[in-house]
Amino acid sequence: MKYVILQGDGMPDHPLPELGGKTPLEAARTPNLDRIARCAVTFGMVKTIPDPLPPGSDVGNLTVLGYDPMVYYTGRSPLEAASIGVPLGEKDVTLRCNLVTLAENDGEAIMEDYSAGHITTEEAREIILDLKKGLEEEGFTFYPGVSYRHLLVWTGGNKDIHTTPPHDISGKAIGAYVPTGAGAEILNRMIEKSREILKDHPVNKKRLAEGKNPATSIWLWGQGTAPKMPPFEELYGLTGSVISAVDLVKGIGHCAKLRVIDVPGATGYLDTNYEGKVDYALDSLEEVDLTMIHIESTDETGHVGKAELKVQAVEDFDGRVVGRVLEGIKRFRDYRILVMSDHPTPIDLRTHVNEPVPFAIYSSEDESVKNDSFVYTEKSAAASDVYVSEGWRLLGMLTGKETRGSNERR
Repeated sequence: MKYVILQGDGMPDHPLPELGGKTPLEAARTPNLDRIARCAVTFGMVKTIPDPLPPGSDVGNLTVLGYDPMVYYTGRSPLEAASIGVPLGEKDVTLRCNLVTLAENDGEAIMEDYSAGHITTEEAREIILDLKKGLEEEGFTFYPGVSYRHLLVWTGGNKDIHTTPPHDISGKAIGAYVPTGAGAEILNRMIEKSREILKDHPVNKKRLAEGKNPATSIWLWGQGTAPKMPPFEELYGLTGSVISAVDLVKGIGHCAKLRVIDVPGATGYLDTNYEGKVDYALDSLEEVDLTMIHIESTDETGHVGKAELKVQAVEDFDGRVVGRVLEGIKRFRDYRILVMSDHPTPIDLRTHVNEPVPFAIYSSEDESVKNDSFVYTEKSAAASDVYVSEGWRLLGMLTGKETRGSNERR
């Protein structure tokens, strides 16, 4: 038996006036997702974010891969550190370092763009290397990552400071959201100094000339310490692979000792190499039992706040990922497919929320139509009356395997 998880990050949404009161999932043309919903052996809603935890992709993707986040979650940034091969000591605290665009409004700095216009990895690396020279001091080290997502390691730091994700404050003055707590003054000094360094940076001059948002500042958030996770094979008795353009998801894969596969042209946005992700994932199933294909564009377009872009992302997911998997997986005799999201990213809020998401499990053992009224939408999934309150248990429902290691609540 082969298993595929298709994870449309942030795909669920709220009804939108600009879509005639429909969600992007309802407005989009999704024949492949709808086929899976109609023929699913199980179709319903699942809670991916336990109530005490923040509604982020870190918590949500631990859930998707069958790790109870109440047991294993230690913060977002440590997972990204694992992805880029940064070793963490017991006294190390890591923080996500976003490159962002700040705008001025009546003397206040406003979070205009949490991604600096989805700056390219090459441009961002040049900036981070210059920031290393200008900002690093004893106990602090910057590491370049992918696009706008980078890393700061703070040796002997305070993991209990309070920080805010930049995508939560789009269009807001940043003053009320800067880091607070013991040691936060150092982080805020770095943020302020980064604005001076980046003011006339050559990369920004080039981006402005091209009509793109410049990287005018860093933003530090998502702190945490190194997680201790048992290997996926130890928990479930299965080998697996992960396909993603996002360091966070790759980091979870590394921590779980899954095969993390890099796909050329995978960007994490609308221009990503969807077909390549599917082909690499299916090829990996020749050697492993399970693969997860993570698609980020459905989340990023939610943060951008443009309904038409999210509809496009959903349709790309349906046609270029789900449809291609349904066709390509036929090379294997027996298979199961789980389609779900890690959390909703509603257009009206432009950030993550702690709400249940639709899921469907489709099996080659029974591809008959179970309910021809079902479609893959929030409303249809809720009407099924199937509700899974602990999302991490879905992995066991997909595979029929109970965990073989420690995965119970503390």
